[in-house]
Formats: sequence, C-alpha cells, structure tokens
Amino acid sequence: MNGTTTFSTATPITVLGLGNLGSALAGALLDRGHPTTVWNRTAGRADPLVARGARRATTVAEAVAASPLVVVCVLDYDAASALLAPAADVLADRTLVNITSGTPEPVRELAAWATGHGARYLDGAVYAVPQTIGTPEAFVLYSGSREAFDATRGVLDPALGAGTLVGTDPTLASVQDMAVLSAMYGLFGGFFHSLALARTAGITAADITVPLVRWLTSAVATLPDFARDIDSGDYTTDTSTIDINRAGLAAILTAGRERGLDDRLLAPVLDLYERQAAQGHGTSSMARAFESLDALDSLAGGKGSAVA
Repeated sequence: MNGTTTFSTATPITVLGLGNLGSALAGALLDRGHPTTVWNRTAGRADPLVARGARRATTVAEAVAASPLVVVCVLDYDAASALLAPAADVLADRTLVNITSGTPEPVRELAAWATGHGARYLDGAVYAVPQTIGTPEAFVLYSGSREAFDATRGVLDPALGAGTLVGTDPTLASVQDMAVLSAMYGLFGGFFHSLALARTAGITAADITVPLVRWLTSAVATLPDFARDIDSGDYTTDTSTIDINRAGLAAILTAGRERGLDDRLLAPVLDLYERQAAQGHGTSSMARAFESLDALDSLAGGKGSAVA
C-alpha cells in the first residue's frame, strides 16, 4: 500500500479481539457503514455484531486477509503477538493498528515484527470506556508510522476517538500511557487513604468526597505550573515549599497511624520530600520532589542535589 492511500467509509476494516473495547469499536465501525470483519477466540462474542452485519472470520489469517486496515484489541502484547503469528504471510501491504495495552519493549518487538512482514504499524493508547467510544470525550495517542496515522484518521477518529500522533517511535504512545495511568492510580491511592481516614471519624465516603472533589479540582489546575518548573529546573517559590508540604504530609501520616491506618500509600511520597529537604531544598517548590525519583537524575549522578 503506498503512502498516498487514505481510508474511507468504504474501506473494509478488521477488528481482532471482541472484549468490551473491541466490540464497541466494531459496532461503531458498522454504524458508520464500514464493511467490518471480526474475529474473537471465543467465537460467540461475535454473534451480536454478525447480527448487525459484521462478517465473522474463523481464523486470524482469514480476518487479516479480509481488510487493508486491521485493528488489534486484545488483553496484552503476548496475546497480540501469538494471535498474529499465523497471519504473518498475509500482513504485507496492510495497516496494523494495535490498541492493546502494554509496556514499551513488547511494543517495539511487535512493531519490528510487523514492519518486517511488510505492514505499516501504529500503536495506540485509548482514553475511553466502551460507552464513550467515538464521542468527543474519547481520545487516542498514537505512535509509529506517520503514513498509517494520516491514512487512518478519517475512519478511526470518528469511530474510536480523536487521535494525536506523539511520535514515530512506536513505543512513545505506550510510555505516555504508562505515565498518564500512573498519575491516575496515584490519585486513586490517595483517595482510598482519605476515605479510610474519614471513616475512622464516622464520615462516609460520599460525604468526604464532596470537599475532596472541590479541592482536587483546584489542585489539578496547578499541574501545568509544576510541569513548567520541572522542565525548566527552576523551583523558586514563595508559597508551597518542600518544608511546608513535608510537615503537612507527616501530620497526615501521624493522624492515620494514631487511628490504626496503614501508611504504605503515602509514606513513600513523604520520603520524596524528606530526601529533598535533606539536600537543602526545603524552601524550594514542592514540585522539586520529582527530582527524588527522576530516573535520569540517578543515571546522571544526582541532578537533584543542585541548588535551585
């Protein structure tokens, strides 16, 4: 397939994997008039889509051969690699879009394997739940072939979510996905700790969540400022310092311990502040805590010890 090819609503598309996300995508493609071929290891998962007009493939090779655009949506990269292996001989000249979640190294390996068999490879991280697929709420970060990204936007943006190409290195979407989700799980961890602390005083989860959402909404608005400080390395501040937040978090942990709570969620965060304070950065912005865990810092021999 040459670099000028652009897919349209007449383009046949194959979806491999019919979990919640894959089924939602296949349904969205059918709604938009695409001839859609589907495959799932448990064949019965395809029944509702076949009833709506999808074509059921009995093998992965048959499914891949049916369409110039193939979207993979399975559990992990081991599963993706295993199911695609029998289709190696029919991958040439196809565009392979993998929206399976995974870590960067398996992404690199699968991308190299796919391109080695003549396919254009695009890796995607989808930020949506099945109910929001194809709505303005959904978005996708892609990395890999620019030709593949340009060719698929017209069909995948409406059916899946607005796409952004973050780079031609196929691992970049995975790295960004892990980064975004790590922040989400950190938020959930803090949320669970707050509920546990509130419960010791008889406060319900619903009641504490009201002020919590108000406060976190304002806190999230400060993240671009923190990002700017971290990128510039300038942690000068006259407001929220390492020392102020170190004392505040220490008090939170003490209150929890006094009430019998496990402190394993927040104690590592306090350690980030303690390490910066020990290096003489107590008056720096709280964003400087980042320097305590920056992988590049440890490799470079301690950027975090420099004076702000």
